[in-house]
Amino acid sequence: MVKMIDVAKLANVSTATVSRVLRNPESVKETTREKVLRSIAELNYQPNVLARHFRRSKTNTILVIVPNIENTIFSQMVQGIEAAAAQNNFRVLLGNTNRNVDKEYDFLNLLRQRQVDGMILLSGKIDNQTLNELVEQYPVVLVSEYLEGVDITTVCIDNVTCGRIAAEHLIKLGHKRIAHISGSKGTLLSRDRLIGYLQAITHSGLKLDDRLIREGDFSFESGYKQMQELLRLENRPTAVFASSDEMAMGVIKATKDQGLKVPGELAVVGFDNIRFSSIFDPGITTVAQPAIEMGNTSMELLLQHLNDPSFQHKKIMLKSELVIRESCGWNVKGKVE
Repeated sequence: MVKMIDVAKLANVSTATVSRVLRNPESVKETTREKVLRSIAELNYQPNVLARHFRRSKTNTILVIVPNIENTIFSQMVQGIEAAAAQNNFRVLLGNTNRNVDKEYDFLNLLRQRQVDGMILLSGKIDNQTLNELVEQYPVVLVSEYLEGVDITTVCIDNVTCGRIAAEHLIKLGHKRIAHISGSKGTLLSRDRLIGYLQAITHSGLKLDDRLIREGDFSFESGYKQMQELLRLENRPTAVFASSDEMAMGVIKATKDQGLKVPGELAVVGFDNIRFSSIFDPGITTVAQPAIEMGNTSMELLLQHLNDPSFQHKKIMLKSELVIRESCGWNVKGKVE
């Protein structure tokens, strides 16, 4: 069956442009409109009239898919979503997958059955083909992560710059053997934070040691396990940049369990600035994601999408800040611009 994305590819436009030609052709300039109409005719594309009919029946409910609600960074994003939703008389239906990708696909049926008006994803695990099909038919916003090959409205931060700033902070403190514990390498945000770390190491002239790069999964347990491995190295690191605060806490616990001091014998930088990072012992230096603002912005964009048939997909990149605490020793202030 021919889909809207097939028309968009043939016409070399976005699916949003195809949608505007079908719903509000006057809003599209003539040359583009004619190109889309030719592609529709060539492919014999038949718009899904039934889906359009269902779309007119509003539930004033949106679905939020969360990979792990126990992770404070996600709960803060949900807080921002709920605040904006309540102001606009919308309810939030929470779908917590506990990192089970199959559950994400199960929750999608709520959208397909029109039990919700739109969806906010806090995870990018759904395959591109499925997500492209959803975006053709329903309002969807992706938060925190971003995806390549999918034309979808996204709210995120500059993870490459953030990763570089975090590593540079440790370099400024005089460290030369700096380890990095990434999140799952299957995610683009993990890849980008690793790229930022590598940029900082390379630009500073430090020797890159692949043994100092470890893969975690953003959890406390993976931070603890990977730090145990790093401590077994003959020439262990003197500093660690972890891709989440939970992993940073695992790093600190593993280090203390070996009788070593933080920050005296190991400096640690985390990522996210979850609530516990300020009260952990020692307080964790971290890249602060504007989690509540990210949630708030995503809900506002979803509302725009719901109310505007000619809505164009956007990528909103918010600013982050390096928050200096005790886990690194003395202070070097820095902001991600």
